[in-house]
Amino acid sequence: MASVSKRQFLRSVGGAGATAVLSLTTWQRLFAETAAIAPAELAKDDGFWESIQKRYLVTPDFIQLENGYYSLTAEPVLDSYIRHVRRINATSSFYMRTKQVDDKLAVRHDLARLLGCADGEVIITRNTTESLDTVIGGFDWKAGDEAVMAEQDYGSMLDMFKLQARRHGIVNRLVSVPMQPKSDDEIVAVYENAITPKTRLLMVCHMINITGQILPVRRIVEMAHRRDVQVMVDGAHTFGQLDFTIGELGGCDYFGSSLHKWLGAPLGAGILYVRRDRIAPLWQLFGDATFPEDDIRKLNHTGTHPVHTDLAIQDAILFHESIGSARKEARLRHLQQYWTSRVRGKPNLVLNTPADPQRACAIANVGVAKLEPTALARALLDKHRIYTVAIDNPAAGVRGVRVTPHLYTTTAELDALVKALEELSAA
Repeated sequence: MASVSKRQFLRSVGGAGATAVLSLTTWQRLFAETAAIAPAELAKDDGFWESIQKRYLVTPDFIQLENGYYSLTAEPVLDSYIRHVRRINATSSFYMRTKQVDDKLAVRHDLARLLGCADGEVIITRNTTESLDTVIGGFDWKAGDEAVMAEQDYGSMLDMFKLQARRHGIVNRLVSVPMQPKSDDEIVAVYENAITPKTRLLMVCHMINITGQILPVRRIVEMAHRRDVQVMVDGAHTFGQLDFTIGELGGCDYFGSSLHKWLGAPLGAGILYVRRDRIAPLWQLFGDATFPEDDIRKLNHTGTHPVHTDLAIQDAILFHESIGSARKEARLRHLQQYWTSRVRGKPNLVLNTPADPQRACAIANVGVAKLEPTALARALLDKHRIYTVAIDNPAAGVRGVRVTPHLYTTTAELDALVKALEELSAA
């Protein structure tokens, strides 16, 4: 597949037929006219973002505020994805045997560029869990080795660490991250206090999935490296949501993310970064003698895989970059602050997300006193047509619903959420 040019893709963004909402010229003018406006200012301009919202086909059946699990793909990306499916289906085995490898290398190149690393440090996976479990399961563990992680980490990775404890006799040390930290120092100290001379790996969330809290990853990585401990970063919710490169994470050893969350790729795409010097020691989860030990592709034996999903990653990157990472992050943070600022401190409402605007972006978590999380989620959907997800994690101190707007979320929809929460908390 010849890599699609930005102009070609923007033409599809603009649309060409009966479903067109914006012409190519209009789309380009939209960004040219706002180029000098700071992202934080542009984030408040609902008129500008209405033009972006029109590129998404969102169900009218309910207000979609659970975009953290899987956020829908923009129509131009979806159209390209369907074209990939048809083209590959038409040539079938011929494509898979003659074109697939080169096309996926081109996708890896674009992902590496966006992440800010070398091509040879990145592979495409299906999701964050697969990415990070590849590292956890491939680590050369010895009995008595220790790993550090948090109560707030994602359950699948915690389960994988438990599996290594059963299999290899490692010791897992759990910490708890303060929800309203006074400073980055407080968070770094939580992790540092859990490290012992036997600690070999520390897992940290770039953004905690149940609360949206952003952690000071660079500071944690630098601290751990001074203690000769490797760091694996769970970036499930940050790649495509926050404006950053891998270099800004302090030289972390491993990083995983899901591309069907915030980058907007079709469902079933993820990314794994492994620092070059960490590749060779990792064991493969699937036998494949094709690549040398220091080639990251040894970790990526996927067999006969739906490659059209991987190809659409390029289209998602082009759509993402046409908007701009900084603009996108600013808008998502504005949407979260728009509703949380109106309910924080209200009677019977509990915000399980830091108040500091820089410690969260799109995701936030809210609870209603005397309502179980599942009951709150059910009431929001049944009575107010608002879809969220219940989070009931007493060990992590989080009980409420996760609210996750996206670029296609309107402030009117968030007004409806605020009104619903006020009604439910007053009942």
